[in-house]
Amino acid sequence: MAKAKEKSMEATLWNACDKLRGNVEPSEYKHVILSLIFLKYANDRFEEQRENLKKEGKEAYLEMLPFYTKDNVFFVPENSRWDYLMSQAKQGGLALKIDTALHEIEIKNPVLVGALPDNYYSRLQLENSVLASLLDKMSNIKLKDSTDKDIFGRVYEYFLSKFAIKEGKGKGEFYTPQTIVALLCELIEPYNGTVYDGAMGSGGMFVQSMKFIKEHNGNAKNISVFGQESITTTLRLAKMNLAIRGISADLGKKAVSTFLDDQHKDLKADFALMNPPFNQKGWREPNELTDDPRWKGFETPDVSNANYAWVLNMISKLSQNGVGCLLLANGALSSDGTDYKIRKELIEKDLVEAIIILPMNMFYSTDISVTVWVFNKNKKARSSMKNGKTFEYRDRSGEVLFMDLRQKGTPFEKKYIQFTPEDRKEFVETYHNWQSVNKDELYNNIKSYCHSASKQDLVDNDYSLIASKYIEFDNEIEAIDYDSEMKKIQSELKSILKEEENSRNDLVKVMEELGYGI
Repeated sequence: MAKAKEKSMEATLWNACDKLRGNVEPSEYKHVILSLIFLKYANDRFEEQRENLKKEGKEAYLEMLPFYTKDNVFFVPENSRWDYLMSQAKQGGLALKIDTALHEIEIKNPVLVGALPDNYYSRLQLENSVLASLLDKMSNIKLKDSTDKDIFGRVYEYFLSKFAIKEGKGKGEFYTPQTIVALLCELIEPYNGTVYDGAMGSGGMFVQSMKFIKEHNGNAKNISVFGQESITTTLRLAKMNLAIRGISADLGKKAVSTFLDDQHKDLKADFALMNPPFNQKGWREPNELTDDPRWKGFETPDVSNANYAWVLNMISKLSQNGVGCLLLANGALSSDGTDYKIRKELIEKDLVEAIIILPMNMFYSTDISVTVWVFNKNKKARSSMKNGKTFEYRDRSGEVLFMDLRQKGTPFEKKYIQFTPEDRKEFVETYHNWQSVNKDELYNNIKSYCHSASKQDLVDNDYSLIASKYIEFDNEIEAIDYDSEMKKIQSELKSILKEEENSRNDLVKVMEELGYGI
């Protein structure tokens, strides 16, 4: 019952804050709200620690920074404290006071350098009454009154998802829906070791990795986090998101392109989770990165589309037993030219473990169907500890598992699709049963759902990774090769446009001959 009540509180808080949105540009609004959520979180943790110190008879140490940082609590200076801001809310100049509060917290806590907005609220020129109202709404979140110590994390995540939905298609790329991230974590099971995300957005992959560990009684101290993000404001969101969860991470020295300035050049990660921009054009100049070590053994990815550059970046970051999940637009499954050569080499090097087609409308920034690519540096037979138990992997050399989830999932928010925990359990069990030494007992190819393809199957299909070439379907609609169909439409459209251009040129020529230039 408590969980349902807290969820209602999250929705109520969102509705209350969203009413004030008209005072700020939509793209700015999330930074206004999320920074205040972080400020309230830091204050609640600080006040909780103060109370503990008092109970321990340590009143003399209430203003000493080490007695907070030793327990991973941010020290909050007097002018940054929530009670002080609330007492000043009606007196004017609140924007400057909030900016000062964030600045002073950052100074006192070096781990937050670059995480909090700088002189942000003053530049927005918000009316004092609007900011005062926002502070009042945020006061409804109270750590000490909650049975869930991750209440702030949950509120932050809830608001991130709502902002992504609000911004919609073409935007919201800072956020990967939680239902997808949860599936990726459950597939590769990051129990211990290093986790990498070179396109981390707001850090959701790391948050979900830690949730996975907690849910499976693991130890979060056994995980090291490495990430990179190219957009400064999004990097701040990530730093705040991780800080609220108490997750330490190496996110590089600055916000910069993973391709142009790799912040983790020597990293060899045990796990990688990435949702990079789809079909990214112009990711490098024609003469840049042509001999980058990340492409060693492969063709240099084409400048016109970064899909396979992201693939090779991930592969280069995995350790000898590393495993990773990468989300890509479906076109990458059969794209030609340089992509084809790279894909062929990936298959020849036996790096592709699974291809999983997701339903349309799972993302808030695009309505296209997207693929999960699972890469594995070691598909040989071996043992591994999972949730305290030994899991025996069979030798899967040369094999690739194809899964089609397009008809799966549950509608929500009217236009989107999500997976329930039961859905994810079904998919993950299929994948792990296929990996298992007991595959013959636990796994079967299922029409319209899954198929285990051999190396020869892949060669016979000219190294295409389109699932419908391998999975048997019950009807023609399910079996449609959407990528091939779209390429046909593309070709036909090019012909039509070319004919239209020729007709236009002919018409212009005739009019000029008649002395009536257009």
